[in-house]
Amino acid sequence: MTAASAKPTPAVGPPSSLQIWMMATRPKTLPAGIAPVLVGTALAGYLHVFHPLRFVAALLGSILIQIGANLSNDYSDARRGADTEDRLGPVRVTAGGLVPPRQVLIATYFTFGLAVLCGGYLIAVAGWQLLLIGVASIAAGVLYTGGPKPYGYEGLGEIFVFLFFGVAAVAGSYFVQMRHFSWESLALSVPVGLIASALLVVNNTRDIDTDRRANKRTLAVRFGRERSRQIYAALIYVSYLLALVTWVFGPLQPWLLLSWLSLPLAILVVKLVRTHTDGPSLNGALAATGRLQLIFCLLLCAGILLSR
Repeated sequence: MTAASAKPTPAVGPPSSLQIWMMATRPKTLPAGIAPVLVGTALAGYLHVFHPLRFVAALLGSILIQIGANLSNDYSDARRGADTEDRLGPVRVTAGGLVPPRQVLIATYFTFGLAVLCGGYLIAVAGWQLLLIGVASIAAGVLYTGGPKPYGYEGLGEIFVFLFFGVAAVAGSYFVQMRHFSWESLALSVPVGLIASALLVVNNTRDIDTDRRANKRTLAVRFGRERSRQIYAALIYVSYLLALVTWVFGPLQPWLLLSWLSLPLAILVVKLVRTHTDGPSLNGALAATGRLQLIFCLLLCAGILLSR
């Protein structure tokens, strides 16, 4: 090919403000905020109860808490020096100089403020108990990498993700509809929380080297890459077994096995995490884990509703 015949490479301009803020929300992680609300609401639907406005408020509130936690994490990790240029994950907007730290902090407060508005409505229509869940969820999002002693730097992130994006989110979404808790909502929250925790495991496995240098002692840093891969696989596969608890020991039907239709995707993602260490592959695994959680939970919801 001659120089005359070669086609010029189109110039790639800087990202727009919208693209930057979309990057800051970390859309690959948002299924962790969506999926549990769907499952808790589906269980109420199994009992022929569904309040659309409560569902919308719960869904928006959960997504906003997830985004607020991501923004807070972006701001706090940059201040602590955890997000460096050699990290394998996507560019963080604060550390990458795309958005001034103060703007990220203001966006964090604004996002959590919107979540509080959603929560205020739910407290008014469903009960004061949701105040405790909401306050604890926001505090957990901020203190993951913020505050004087962030628990994310001590290897406790996966536990808190399980509790707040599993137990609290599923049981809380059920409570929003029914105004009481049930053991079935707690049982269904376990597999949802385990896959949400797997999202964080693959994220921290990708960042293991840079986190170690920043003294961020995540579960992956504490246990090493190989054990983190094993933990990831265990979280994913155990979720499929525990999805059947409310059928084996409760009132739901074998329709819950519909969730197992997502198992081929789970096998592929586990294999990807086990066999790759490069950033692009593990970024793909993170996105695939988010898709897996959403597909798994949609199929689980279908199984719950078909059990009526």
